[in-house]
Amino acid sequence: MAVQPEGSPCWADAMFSDLEGAKRFYGDLLGWTFGESSTEYGNYTEAYAGGKAVAAVVPPMPGQEGQEGLSQWCLYFAAEDAAATAARIREHGGEVLMEPMQVGDFGTMCLARDPGGVVFGVWQAGTHEGFQAMAEPGAYVWAEVFTREPEKSDAFFPAVFSYRQKDMEDGEMDFRVYDLGERSVLGRMRMTDDFPPEMPPYINVYFTVEDCDAAVAKATELGGVLRFGPMTTPFGRFAAISDPQGANLSLIDITTTEGDMPKLTDVS
Repeated sequence: MAVQPEGSPCWADAMFSDLEGAKRFYGDLLGWTFGESSTEYGNYTEAYAGGKAVAAVVPPMPGQEGQEGLSQWCLYFAAEDAAATAARIREHGGEVLMEPMQVGDFGTMCLARDPGGVVFGVWQAGTHEGFQAMAEPGAYVWAEVFTREPEKSDAFFPAVFSYRQKDMEDGEMDFRVYDLGERSVLGRMRMTDDFPPEMPPYINVYFTVEDCDAAVAKATELGGVLRFGPMTTPFGRFAAISDPQGANLSLIDITTTEGDMPKLTDVS
């Protein structure tokens, strides 16, 4: 895949205290294979689905070992100039957790947090352009910002990445879609009381599976925890799980759908 336009989700990785355990879980669940760990870059290890790079796993940085809540998926957004994006993040009330840092000739990364506490990454591509596959089995397909302060995310992300916003016409939940040009690239959901109070806001990533029910059965067999679903929607049949190390994600079969697509209203 070519370099994604500015603001497009372009990569995902997660930190795991038990790197080998994570490789076993995701290898068995999503069919991932793994490249050689790069000792030069903190044993960063790429994951492949069907031979295409789809994500990465990495052990904790020195000093972070044993920290609670360490494991979580991080979604990266494409940037033409990571330094300029970092400046916009600060300008609009976000916090830069890791200054733009060049990673060899692969590209430049930055980690940040929105004003409501949602952590995300920024990636300025070099030789590593990001996802080599999307919406294929084992690959990333979608993500949603889960936050208790949606008004902060709604002001922040569109200001940083020039998203247009649409509200879902559904009285039961506060859900918004961020569009880049004519393409919907990210959802935003208000966290309800169904979420444990100790759970911080985060970006929930969806990985594609061929059969959601079979994937959930496999995930629980491997030590994962089912959080929600499976449920069939107009977008696919999906379920939310936590992996054995506590990282949250969703699994979705995009070929099994039910119902009409929801109406979306432009937010002026």
